[in-house]
This record gives sequence, C-alpha cells and structure tokens, in this order.
Amino acid sequence: MKTNEMRDGNPGLITDGQGVTRCFWQPSMPDYHDHEWGRPVADDRRLYEKICLEGFQAGMAWITILRKREAFRAAFDDFDFERVARYTERDVERLMGDAGIVRNRSKIVSAINNAKRACALAEETGSLAAWLWRHEPSAQDRPATVDLDYWNGNPTSAASTVLSQALKKRGWTFVGPTTMYAFMQAVGMVNDHMSGCICRQAVETARAQFKRPG
Repeated sequence: MKTNEMRDGNPGLITDGQGVTRCFWQPSMPDYHDHEWGRPVADDRRLYEKICLEGFQAGMAWITILRKREAFRAAFDDFDFERVARYTERDVERLMGDAGIVRNRSKIVSAINNAKRACALAEETGSLAAWLWRHEPSAQDRPATVDLDYWNGNPTSAASTVLSQALKKRGWTFVGPTTMYAFMQAVGMVNDHMSGCICRQAVETARAQFKRPG
C-alpha cells in the first residue's frame, strides 16, 4: 500500500467532513480499517484464514480479496484447517471452478498444504495462535511513530523475515517476508495505523489489553 498522497496538509492521512482523520487507504474499505485491521487476533481459524488470504492477494489489490472473503469462507469450510487439510484433488478442481474466489491452482494447493502444516503446529504447540504470536516484534523493534516515509519504506521487517523463514522451514508456502508483514499488520502483531489516525490509539489499547496466546 505505497502512496505519496497528502490531504489537508497531513502526509498519508485523510480527514473527513466531520473532522475525523484516518489512514490514506481507508476510503475503499472503511469498515475493515476502523474495526478489523490491526486488532489482535487469537482465533486459530482466523489466523489461518489471514495467512491464506494474504497468499491469495499476492499480485492483486487487497480490496479484491476482501470483497471475495465471504466466497472464500464458503469455499474453504470457513477456513477450518482440519477439514481443509483433508481436501483432495477433487476439491482442487471444485475450487478451480468457483468463480467467487481467485482461481489460481498454485495458491489453492498452497492453502491446502498450509492447512496440513497448521494442523501439525497446533498439535505440537497447543494452538496455531500460540506459535504465531511468539513472533510478535518486541516493543523496541516497533516504531513510536508511523508516518508516510515508514509506510513507503517498510514492506517487510526483521520479524516478518524470521516468521517467513520459520514457516518455510516447516513446509508452508506463499509466506514470503512481505506477505508475512502484511499478515502481522492485519492481525495486530504490529500497529501500523498512521500517527494521527483515529484508530491508532484504539488499536494500541486493544493490543495492551490482549492476552497473548500460550
């Protein structure tokens, strides 16, 4: 989500008619921005879903995936990874014929593969969430201020690179460092709402109150 926009003198921010200031990208998906993005997630299915959808998003706009999310949920048994792990070639063909989702065979096969890997991690550590949240960056590794330069210059992070490498070592696919950074932003492992955005403090509060899994 790179941009060079400036609105009302605020780099990377947009102020609406009521004087409420939000991140530059929110007009295309305001509900997602205000109520979901950056809020901490501990539910295993939703974390697996986020990884899958970030993988499907590669090379596409996130708004395209968001608009298809309910169709993805219907097609993938609400991202119940224990069920998806049992999918066969017949399911791959079913999904390739589903016009409501992104019909990319490699990404579909990856989602099924990653479901199997998620099952293994959950069995090993008690939950997928417990393992994933181990990779939350420490406070000193997170910026105190998120401005336009930070957004434009940081599609990855040291933590997302470590998470990517750890997942790949365990056989996961479509989990590169950029994809994993987007995942970490989405599920609240980092708070990348712009400084000055009305949601930044709300997300900080949610993160402070969040009980880390495991």
